[in-house]
Amino acid sequence: MRQRLAKLTSDILNPFLVSFIIIILLALESTPRPIDALKWAVVSLALSVLPVFTVVIYLVRRRMIDGIFVNTRQQRTGIYGLASALGAIGCGVLWYFGAPRVLLSAFTAGLSAMVVFMVINLFWKISLHTAFMAASVTILTIVYGAAGALAILLLALVAWARLERKMHSPGQVAAGALLAAGIVAGVFRCFGIIG
Repeated sequence: MRQRLAKLTSDILNPFLVSFIIIILLALESTPRPIDALKWAVVSLALSVLPVFTVVIYLVRRRMIDGIFVNTRQQRTGIYGLASALGAIGCGVLWYFGAPRVLLSAFTAGLSAMVVFMVINLFWKISLHTAFMAASVTILTIVYGAAGALAILLLALVAWARLERKMHSPGQVAAGALLAAGIVAGVFRCFGIIG
């Protein structure tokens, strides 16, 4: 029963879905009109989550990687590279077209995290599930205050699930969460969103 709950938690609160939701929330929060939110959400998703997810699905179907969440460290390098390249392009596009600052900050934090995690991945596996959730909790706390901070409960659940499924060590889970939260806080501070 615990394994099934841990798998369900990992499957639902995965990096792709968490990123998708955060992008939509940030687009809605940072624009005055729903049509503008839709525009920024579509552009942001088209430059990040959707192409990476599409490539991962393709690689899984071709049996070039083990699964959607790329659990084998050596198989992650190309995905990190793709996500980093798309993040750089996305940051450029969002900056050029005047995206809301909070969305550009989140994209910049995502790019920074991908580059850091790509380097770490050369010698150690880090938990992307906890990293994406911790980054999301940090963003939600910055944007929504105490209400957003309640998402910390989801981070604890994801960390438990990754440990329960034996996908990561406690150090890999903690490192993913702490690095991601620190990167988000640092980037948002550089953008002047937090003091």
